[in-house]
Amino acid sequence: MSFHIVLVEPEIPANTGNISRTCAATGTHLHLVRPLGFSTDDKILKRAGLDYWHSVKLQYHDSFAEVQAKYPQARFFFATTKAVRNYAEFTFQEGDFFVFGKETAGLPKELLQANADTCLKLPMTEAVRSLNLSNSAAILLYEALRQTNFSGLS
Repeated sequence: MSFHIVLVEPEIPANTGNISRTCAATGTHLHLVRPLGFSTDDKILKRAGLDYWHSVKLQYHDSFAEVQAKYPQARFFFATTKAVRNYAEFTFQEGDFFVFGKETAGLPKELLQANADTCLKLPMTEAVRSLNLSNSAAILLYEALRQTNFSGLS
């Protein structure tokens, strides 16, 4: 079993490419929720993922509700700068899903309100609005991997 990263309507191909490379390196599933802000044929996307795309466990979905319906027993954690609790306050387990919103707007307010108990943030100074999406995904994923003793990785 491994972790899952869900990108809801990602807009910047380089971020998605970088995240795909992290997913390939860790055996993490990547879920892309449409609409995407780029073509999957985008050169920047492919360059950022380098030659690892064949190793990415990639799925496309037409909505976040579709992801939830496909994995009804899954635990979903929602990354947002609006969360009260930081990621270090959570205990993760293999199979968890980490959900990230689009770079310019984050996740929809309704989704965050409905899942307030599993919203988490990465601490930072008030001088910065948010971290880069691919950095945030890597930080959160590697914390989850650390908590599970990097199961399956060498």
